[in-house]
Amino acid sequence: MVRMQERYRNDIVPVLREKTGRQNVMSLPRLEKIVVSMGLGKSRDEPKRVEAAAEDLAIITGQRPVITKAKKSVSAFRLREGVNIGCMATLRGRRMYEFLDRLINLAMPRFRDFRGLDPDAFDGRGNYNMGMNEQMVFPEIRVDKVQFQQGMNIAFVIRSSRSDQESRWLLEAFGFPFRRE
Repeated sequence: MVRMQERYRNDIVPVLREKTGRQNVMSLPRLEKIVVSMGLGKSRDEPKRVEAAAEDLAIITGQRPVITKAKKSVSAFRLREGVNIGCMATLRGRRMYEFLDRLINLAMPRFRDFRGLDPDAFDGRGNYNMGMNEQMVFPEIRVDKVQFQQGMNIAFVIRSSRSDQESRWLLEAFGFPFRRE
């Protein structure tokens, strides 16, 4: 069992039971999946960016990402339907908890000028989104091998949460360093 998953079952569930007042474990907020995505705006001019970003994302997440394509043409952006514009990986189960552990304990301390995560980045349904400016904060990425510096978005999908506050309790229990108001 992964360390974060064991921590959820042994340490976080009793705290959430107390805070929410619910005894059923299945009704408590829990992490369903983590979606890591990279949008590549300049991929139309430089097709190697998509392959480099997909390779970096595969190293970070531990699984092969899906290449995303434009759904429709937008003349203002000089974009045609079907052109590769990004990549994404959806993590569940063991890989999700391993990624979460590496993100909290290894990557977040390496953020430049980090003052905590935005506590208002919840979407109203309990899901949390955060952005990163570069992929080099992950220790798996070799800095000398990086061709293009690329940012990414990480979405934490939380199931059985009735409010943003319950989701925040869950993420704080995992060790998310939220900025204090």
